[in-house]
Amino acid sequence: MNREEANMVGFEIVAFAGEARSNLLQALNAAEKEDFIKAQDLIKEADESIKEAHNTQTKMLAQEAAGEVVDVGFIMVHGQDHLMTTVLLRDIIEHLINIYKKDT
Repeated sequence: MNREEANMVGFEIVAFAGEARSNLLQALNAAEKEDFIKAQDLIKEADESIKEAHNTQTKMLAQEAAGEVVDVGFIMVHGQDHLMTTVLLRDIIEHLINIYKKDT
């Protein structure tokens, strides 16, 4: 996989992770307003975006595992970082929402 192809994969991961991040922050806002159904729906949407990002990432990992040289640049590294922090954010927001639920 050449650098241009890897960059496109990186952009795709950033897009999916960014969408998930937005949904997660909206879910937290909904939970603050005690709209836990909306919060859960937004987390489900975020999970779908995270899944798509992981699928994109897995395709690239499979190519490299099969022996294909993958020319990774900063955009791909950024995509991986964005996905990793979004997955962490998802876990934290889920815990925060549970705290909001206990306070109601």
